[in-house]
Amino acid sequence: MSAPRLLLLAGDYVEDYEVMVPCQALAMLGYRVDAVCPGRKAGEHVLTAIHDFEGAQTYSEKPGHRFVLNATFDEISHADYAGLVLPGGRAPEYLRLDARVIELVRAFADRPIAAICHAGQLLAAARIISGRTVSAYPACRPDVELAGGIYADIALDAAVTDGRLVTAPAWPAHPAWLAQFIAVLGAKVSL
Repeated sequence: MSAPRLLLLAGDYVEDYEVMVPCQALAMLGYRVDAVCPGRKAGEHVLTAIHDFEGAQTYSEKPGHRFVLNATFDEISHADYAGLVLPGGRAPEYLRLDARVIELVRAFADRPIAAICHAGQLLAAARIISGRTVSAYPACRPDVELAGGIYADIALDAAVTDGRLVTAPAWPAHPAWLAQFIAVLGAKVSL
C-alpha cells in the first residue's frame, strides 16, 4: 500500500521552519509530501528565509536554507493528493499572482488544508474563506477580512480549525497546527 500523499506549495523566500518542519513531521507520520514550486522541477530548490520575533514591530528576516523540491509543479494533479500544506514567508505574496496556483488552492477547498502565517494571502486570493474562521500572520488580517473570512486573533503558538481548514499565525504554532491538521487528515498518533 502506498503512503497517502500531501502536496506542499513553496516558493522562494518561503519561511524556513514553515516549510522544513511540516515536510519532515508529516513524512515521519508516513505521508508522502510532494513539495513543488511553479517554474521549478524536482531536484531544484527554493531559497528560504528565517523569520524571528525579536521585539521589533514585526518579524525580522534572515537567510535560511536551500529547500530541495521533490516533485515538478507542472506534472502534479490535485486529484492525487489527500491534502494541501501552505507554508508562509514571502512566497505567498507573489505565488498568489499565478493563476495556476490559485486554481490549485481552489481545488482543495473541500479537502484538508493546513495554512500558516502569510499563506492566508493564498487562501484569500483563492476566495475560499468567506464565512470561515482563519488565522494568519497579523499583517494578513486585512487580506482575510477582505476575502470574507473571520480573522482569528489568536496567540502566535495557537491554531484554529474550521471544517477541514487548519490555520495558524506563525511557526511557534507548529505543535498545535500540525496536531490539528493530522486530526483533520484522520491520522492516529500513538507513542
